[in-house]
Amino acid sequence: MTVKTSIAMVSIMRDGLANGLGVKYKRLADAIEKGIAERLIEPGCKLPPHRLLADSLGVTIGTISRAYGELERVGLVVARVGDGTYVRQRGMERPRDGGFRNVSDEPRAFFDMSRNQPIPGQEALFLSQSLQALSLEPEALQHLSSYTVDVGLPRYRAAGAHWLRHKAFAPNAEQIVCVNGGQHGLLCALIGLLKAGDTLVTEHLTYPGLISVARQLGIKLIGVGMDDEGLMPDALDEVCRNHRVSALYCTPTIQNPTAAVMSVVRREAIAEVCRQHNLLIFEDEAHAVLAQQRPLPLSHFAPERSVLIGSLSKAVSAGLRVGYLHAPQPLIGRLSAAVRGTCWMASPLSLEVASLWIENGIAEQLLGQQIAEIGRRKALVSGVLEGLAYKTHPHSPHFWVEVPEPWRASQIAEELKANNYLIATAEAFAVGHGAVPQFIRASVCNSVGDDRLLLQGFDALARALTNTV
Repeated sequence: MTVKTSIAMVSIMRDGLANGLGVKYKRLADAIEKGIAERLIEPGCKLPPHRLLADSLGVTIGTISRAYGELERVGLVVARVGDGTYVRQRGMERPRDGGFRNVSDEPRAFFDMSRNQPIPGQEALFLSQSLQALSLEPEALQHLSSYTVDVGLPRYRAAGAHWLRHKAFAPNAEQIVCVNGGQHGLLCALIGLLKAGDTLVTEHLTYPGLISVARQLGIKLIGVGMDDEGLMPDALDEVCRNHRVSALYCTPTIQNPTAAVMSVVRREAIAEVCRQHNLLIFEDEAHAVLAQQRPLPLSHFAPERSVLIGSLSKAVSAGLRVGYLHAPQPLIGRLSAAVRGTCWMASPLSLEVASLWIENGIAEQLLGQQIAEIGRRKALVSGVLEGLAYKTHPHSPHFWVEVPEPWRASQIAEELKANNYLIATAEAFAVGHGAVPQFIRASVCNSVGDDRLLLQGFDALARALTNTV
């Protein structure tokens, strides 16, 4: 932003502040909106920093923040983490501005390494067989075409309890709520147990689907410091002492995006901090099922306050859209009300297929195939990444790769995209306006199933990173 541009913008805002209507922040927002509409403020132009503009206009920084926030709310500006606020123009949106997406809208010519999704296996064959068998049972089909209870039929809840069971953690079917996938389960947990204005803490790098739904529901997110095991208990405790926090969302096993796994000691410490500050715990186990030797879930250490979110999406089939919530009995009513408010009930047909697969062992078979194929693909490409700094877990479907200084992850992403490769940068996972680490996430889950293309993609990534050194 040039000095001339800055002076012109300050002049526009000063005039709006003096002659506009309403409270100060609204006058400022209206003046900027008018300037954008009249092309006095060009697309892509950076707005003055909060403190500089506040000093120039004689208002508080909070007034500037509210004005910029109002403009962002209606889509006129983009606040980029660690970089300032810009008038929106095509192509400059933050990765999370368009909301969380589970598929790429880029042309098929792109080789997508940006998303974790189940690698195609035999699920289509099993689905065909299961649907053919169901088609021969008219009475069963009649039941599946009707409304069912919001929490799910007893058989479906029992299947969910079986799927979530791990070592000494043995869920009770009466504490299971059936949902349309993990994202729907997260939505129901937030709708049912929190309200607009509540504060939810999470890892400072977290699941983009949480960031998206929290913004839509008006729930404030605060990012908490992490180390190699994930969320740090001391950092969580400090945030809770300085803010009125209602709940914690975290991923203790194969954290997204860092692939960290909390030790048992860490899980016990997190559970204790949550007890001290009376926090609910939303525990995401989307990828955890891939690590069969994982520690017990947080729900085992703090069963009285934990909502476990599990699904079949990462291990069996994303398209079935089957998930399960496990929660303390006193919370089941509120969660079931959230299911009713969003979709009346989870799809009985999908739950029927999922329950059948869990009961007859197909789900475990597909899980085993998924684990094996992730391992095979990672072994295939790991040599290409030799010499680069990265983090992963043996059963994580992605690598968390550091970008060498002085380069930025966004530059690497742009270079790869120019060569038809897609990866995810840390900005998509960042909570708050603090500094974002320069990392990228690269997944081996592309559904094309061509080892040659997979190797080419990771080779392009490695070359992009090593050529910057």
